[in-house]
Amino acid sequence: MKLSLIIPCYNESANLPLLLERCGQLAAQPGIEVVLVDNGSTDDSPRVLLELLPKYPGCRSVRVEVNQGYGFGILSGLRAAEGEYLGWTHADMQTDPMDALRAMELLARHGRPAYAKGRRYGRPLADVLFTMGMSAFETILLGKALWDINAQPNIFPRSFFQTWDNPPHDFSLDLYAYFMAKQSGLEVLRFPVRFGERAHGTSHWNVNWAAKRKFIRRTIDFSLQLKKSLKS
Repeated sequence: MKLSLIIPCYNESANLPLLLERCGQLAAQPGIEVVLVDNGSTDDSPRVLLELLPKYPGCRSVRVEVNQGYGFGILSGLRAAEGEYLGWTHADMQTDPMDALRAMELLARHGRPAYAKGRRYGRPLADVLFTMGMSAFETILLGKALWDINAQPNIFPRSFFQTWDNPPHDFSLDLYAYFMAKQSGLEVLRFPVRFGERAHGTSHWNVNWAAKRKFIRRTIDFSLQLKKSLKS
């Protein structure tokens, strides 16, 4: 099974050297490519990628000229991917790109098409409580058991991706993909992944409770639209 792992990168120039070291180890495994999406970065990311990518066979990049959202960047990478299995994870090194190997091993043991998704541990209590609240809300609203929705990585068959209809371009993409897997009857396999500190810089959304409130509003709006589409 060939895997294409998509990693959206927005102004992550300081993280890219460390990230590529790990991605290079991942892409050295047979049948794995890593697609880093320069998601409209305005820092030195294009220059850093140009300098470093030739050192890492199996890693390549896709450029989005203007940032149109986290989900848009991922979707751009998924459309450019070549793998039989597709997936994504974050660029900030809070989760290890090598976790994708564990996902593929889990899928291989399972022996049938499935959706593999991490389950985070090692997070601050406040973030865990926030996740519990959002998980409970989405489970009740959408009628599917949904837990730790934004955990990484997400790995799934290309055939599943080809069924998506108008996926969101923001952080709701994690929810959309997870829910659609449940809705379509694709079995979801969870496995523990350590969630650590960012290697460099700060989060582009999880910076304070005001940012969390904005995230909650956007997620609720999308969830209500998703609920309405199911009824129609």
